[in-house]
Amino acid sequence: MINDVLCVILGGGRGTRLYPLTRDRAKPAVPLFAKYRLVDIPISNCLNSGFNRINILTQFNSESLNKHITRTYKFDQFSAGFIEIIAADQATDHADWFQGPADAVRKSLKHFGDPRIKYVCILSGDQLYKMDLRLLYEYHVSKKAEITVACNLIKPEDVSSFGIVGVGPDFRIKEFVEKPGSSAAVRRLNIGKDGMENYLCSMGIYFFNIDTLRGLLTRSDKADFGKEIIPEAVKEDKRVFAYEFDGYWRDIGTIKAFYTESLLLTGEHPPLDLFDENWPIYTRSRSLPPAKCLDSKIENSIIADGSILSSSQVAGSIVGLRSRIGAGTEIEESIIMGADYFETTQQLAENSAAGKINIGIGKNCVIKKAILDKNARIGDNCRIVNARGLDNHEDKDYLIRDGIVIVYKNAVIASGTVI
Repeated sequence: MINDVLCVILGGGRGTRLYPLTRDRAKPAVPLFAKYRLVDIPISNCLNSGFNRINILTQFNSESLNKHITRTYKFDQFSAGFIEIIAADQATDHADWFQGPADAVRKSLKHFGDPRIKYVCILSGDQLYKMDLRLLYEYHVSKKAEITVACNLIKPEDVSSFGIVGVGPDFRIKEFVEKPGSSAAVRRLNIGKDGMENYLCSMGIYFFNIDTLRGLLTRSDKADFGKEIIPEAVKEDKRVFAYEFDGYWRDIGTIKAFYTESLLLTGEHPPLDLFDENWPIYTRSRSLPPAKCLDSKIENSIIADGSILSSSQVAGSIVGLRSRIGAGTEIEESIIMGADYFETTQQLAENSAAGKINIGIGKNCVIKKAILDKNARIGDNCRIVNARGLDNHEDKDYLIRDGIVIVYKNAVIASGTVI
């Protein structure tokens, strides 16, 4: 284990771009790939890289994230490692909540007092990637850097969504432009070769010397790393370097990106391999029974533990923990997040007697291009297909964003409903 690095995972603010999946939970707690949470990705990257000192900074809707962390990640008493939540609080030196990523780290500096810590690795809680952070660490040390920014190569049409980095021959950063309007505004930063046009974008992963981090944050009230802290460090001629990561990396902080990148995992050769024993993605062990498929047809899909599919068809979809899918139901290109608990035999009988809908999806339903959040109750003969072809729409129990129907957590959709 590497003992002089503290990893800090940013828990995020309100996560408005992922609403309504963030309506009842923090962004890093959003369910992912049938059985995981978003936060499991950065944590797994840290642990697989040999970094086992991890703080997670939280503020908004953090209850489910706190539960997941405390129930999942436990080290024995002989380990120096830890994964701990640092929640936003009011103190004598400040009375307000975190105002942004840099402000969150600034107000948490008082908790980073271990004298063995020389470096701080700051990570985002809403990205998909597998990255050996030891290589970033070794690169940072070899460059005698004060700050290293992990970067990924992107195309011109994507520059408006990211911070664009301009580098010299030694990859020392000479310019940092946060979310330029178009590639024309940063064409001077093009690093493409042989007539190609490509740009280095910041991945939102930063490696700091802890003294440099303290100095930058304590003499400033700036709230954002990409917009303010990193550009200012470059202007002050700090030793700021770019580390080019050439693997798969995606920001999934929007509904469209979350939906698209999640369903890529249902393909034969997904960009993120969950079956790599040398780089496991850790999550909570629940001791659930295996999935059971009764007279059902499954194509290119992921079915999580505890699920029961009865005479149904599932294609190109992800079916989460404890899902129940009734006979005659068809699910296509959808994400079913499952349930937090099983309903007992007695509860099912009581629901039936009272005419209530059980957790799960009823009989003879059609679900296409949709996300059903946890504990949703879908009656019989429902069609959740965006029947009116809307791009965006909000209703009592569901929301449509970018043409994708998202049924709220704990929502009840009456039998025969067409969405």
